[in-house]
Amino acid sequence: MWAYFDSSALVKRYIDEAGRREVLQLMRRYDVVTSTILPIELRSAMRRRESEGTLDAPALPGILKRIATDRAYWTLVEVGSAVRTGAETLAAIHPLRTLDAIHVASAQLFAAHIKAQDSIFVSADHRQTDVATMLGMNVRLIG
Repeated sequence: MWAYFDSSALVKRYIDEAGRREVLQLMRRYDVVTSTILPIELRSAMRRRESEGTLDAPALPGILKRIATDRAYWTLVEVGSAVRTGAETLAAIHPLRTLDAIHVASAQLFAAHIKAQDSIFVSADHRQTDVATMLGMNVRLIG
């Protein structure tokens, strides 16, 4: 069974915030699928939190190491022409930010490729989950 995690959900694997327990439970039940942009987003989010003072600087190297280790176990969807075209179409119709459109398009492409009815789209972003629901995806809104 597969679950597509966007960055707003998967960041909770590394940061203790609302929804963390649910994300950890889902990660135990499902194989993680995400976009190739997600590792960049996670590193950026961690550095930003450190810069803002909401993440202790001594914790950052360990978190970045866990992200690198975990990445080997994730199925990463390439941001190729099919994802870019899907994201562009979604952004033209729905009020999604660029990276959010890429995540939804990546999840849609992956689900179509594996023809999995039991896969889910996991996000803490209402706009993403609203669009994913409209597209017929099984959705789990975190937080």
